Formats: sequence, structure tokens, C-alpha cells
Amino acid sequence: MSFTWLKSYMPRSLYGRAALILVLPVVTLQLVVTIVFAQRHFEGVTEQMTSGVRDEIGLVLAQADWSGPEAALAAMEPFAKPMDYELRWPDPSEVPDRDIRRIYDFSGIVVMRELREKKLTVPVIALPNDRDVMLYVSTPLGLLELLFERKRVSASNPHQLIVNMILFSLIMTPIAYVYLRNQLRPITRLAAAAEAFGKGRVVPYSPSGAVEVRAAGNAFLDMRARIERQIEQRTLMLSGVSHDLRTPLTRLRLGLAMSSDEDSEDMLRDVSEMERMLDEFLAFARGDAEAGDAELTDPMALVRQIVEDAQRAGTRVELVKTEGAGEIVLKPGGIRRALENLINNAVRYGSRAEVSVVLTDKSLRIRVEDDGPGIPKDRRDAAMRAFVRLDEARNQNEVAGVGLGLAITTDIARAHGGVLRLGTSDHLGGLRADIVIAR
Repeated sequence: MSFTWLKSYMPRSLYGRAALILVLPVVTLQLVVTIVFAQRHFEGVTEQMTSGVRDEIGLVLAQADWSGPEAALAAMEPFAKPMDYELRWPDPSEVPDRDIRRIYDFSGIVVMRELREKKLTVPVIALPNDRDVMLYVSTPLGLLELLFERKRVSASNPHQLIVNMILFSLIMTPIAYVYLRNQLRPITRLAAAAEAFGKGRVVPYSPSGAVEVRAAGNAFLDMRARIERQIEQRTLMLSGVSHDLRTPLTRLRLGLAMSSDEDSEDMLRDVSEMERMLDEFLAFARGDAEAGDAELTDPMALVRQIVEDAQRAGTRVELVKTEGAGEIVLKPGGIRRALENLINNAVRYGSRAEVSVVLTDKSLRIRVEDDGPGIPKDRRDAAMRAFVRLDEARNQNEVAGVGLGLAITTDIARAHGGVLRLGTSDHLGGLRADIVIAR
């Protein structure tokens, strides 16, 4: 049997699920214990006590002289009084027409059942409160009323168990919650540190809590340190390579500029292309290093400024839609670089670009669309990998690319805890690129 339908009713947070694990078994256990105890103890005790009272009433009635009402009372009184029974012949109008019992008086059910056992004929039993029992017994002279205390047929304060259970539950639940919170806090701190690192931010974190949580925390710190070392080594390596290659390229450029060879102009273009490729390799190697620190940023104002800067540079780009308001934690330098890459790609392979921004309670979406040839659906994943060039599909304007623009944008989106999604523009017909970042 599948219980997947229960998932929609389960708490989402770790605190909620841990509290459910704590509370559900305790409440279930208390309910089971209460029901079993009430059935085995209160019901058994009530049966025994009521059975004794029934036998006493039978003894009192056996002494009666049924020659007349007064004679009957006089004969029963010496036996009833020592046992605290009050006897009288009630007026017929005073006799209830049915049993009287409060709806929550469960032990009263047992009392009524036991009093009607064996030889007693009891048309009506009244249990109006916790103090008195009024019993109307059929006799040869009519109904006889017997009044005695309720404590003689059932245990006093049967609700005391439930009251104590609720009271101690209210006392112990906050204590358990405080202890539970202290145990879960190291897990939430680890989750927050991992989430921040996934968004490109390094927050202070030291392992604490249980042994297993400390082990996970130390593993996270080791992983974070390895990733940081790998990024640093990659940056240093490519920076060194780029630096070492610039010197001979510069000498080669100067030599070609001074040369009168007719092929020198073509060779100068090759050198310029090599320098451009080195610049892009270096930019990719630096990755997130030059993006700056994360800070609260107004994405609407940031995107508007980027578009205006591109327009001043002569780029055919337009901000067509802004929806939502507020601030979100971003690295402005990284977002600028990613958006500029998308805009440059759009106008490189098309004639114009349109930008839109939508900010909701859950996410930020920055969209760039163009009217170019687009990217086939089966090549979009490959297009976001480094050094992959789809010139046969996109390069209709004979513009060569290194294959790093979308890869850099993808890295920046991932550094913010988001993704880069490629699709087809609905109204321009070209490529649609979305940077989606969760809030």
C-alpha cells in the first residue's frame, strides 16, 4: 500500500518533523494507557463497589414488612441507617420518567448496569451529580426511593488521571522542545553554511552537536577547503599561462607591425584573436573571484543600469518588462558579467535583444531574448559547457566564439544558487536565456 498521499500533510521543516516524531508516539502512548487503565481499573473497581451496594440493598429490602408503607420503612430502617441509605416513598410526580446521567459520566454506565443485575427491579436510576445516587426500586407497595452517596459505587475523582496526564504533558513538552531545539540547531547551522557556500558566500561555521553532526560538519569544512583550493589553483594556473603568453604575443605584434610583408595584416588579426581568446580564458579561470561580495541588491535597478550602459555603447538592447520590487542577496559584479554575456551573445547572433526581470517571493528571473537562429533543443545542455562552440547552428554572422560566454553565465548562476535555462523566444523566435535564482 502506498502512503504518498501523506506527504502533503507532513511538516516541511526539520523542526516540525522532529516535533512530530516526538509528540506522536507520546500522545499515542498516553491515550492507550489512559484507555486501558480506565477500562481495567475504573471499570473493574466500579463493578466491585456497585456489586457490594447492590447486595446491601437486597439485604435491606429483604427485611421489609410489606403490610403497609410505614411498616415497611420501620422494618428496613434499622438496617439501612447504619449503611447510610435514606429511604422514602416518593410522590409519583417526583419520579423521573427515564434514567438521568451526564453525557461524560462513563462510570455511570457501569453503575446502572450493575445495579440492575440479579433480583433487583430498578425502573429508574438518577445520577444527577458526583455526590448522589437516587435509586427507584419496584416493591409490592410501589416505587421505593433509596438515596446514597456516589462514592460508594465508583472511584472518586476518576478524571484525576487525565488531569495529571495533561498537566505533566504541558510541563514536559517545553522541556523536550528546548532539548530538541538544541540538538537540531547544529544541523540547521550546517545547512545554512552549505546553502550559503552553494550561493558563493563563505560564512563562519564550526562543527558542534552530536558526534554524527560533528562528523558531517568536519566533512563539509574539508570539502569547502578543497573546492576553494581547486578554484585558487585553477585561477593561478590559467593566470600564469595567460601572463606568460602575453609577452611573446606582444613581441610578435610589434614585429608584425614593423614588418612590410603583405601577409602581416592577416597575421596581426590572428594575434588579436589569440589575445582575445586569452582574455576570455582568464575571465573564465577567475570565475567568481572578481564578482565581489554578496550584498542586498535591488535587481530592478541593477538590470536597468546594465541595459542603459549597453545602450550607450551602441548595443541594440531594450528593457521591456520589470515586475516586482524588493531586494535580494546578489553579487552585483557577477550578475553584471552574466547579463552582459547574454546581451552580447544575443546581438552577436541576432539583430537585437530584449531584457525582462521578474521578482517574486520565491525567485528572481532575468530573461534575455533575441531574434537570432537560436540553439536546437538537443544542443542546449552542451552549449552551457565550457569550450563548446555551436558555430554551425549560431554563427550565421561569421562571428567566431571561444565557447565560454554561456559557461561563465552558468557558473555565475550556480554561484547564486540558481540555474541558467535556455529555450525559444515566443515572440522574437530566437534564443531565450533565463537566469533563475531562488530567494
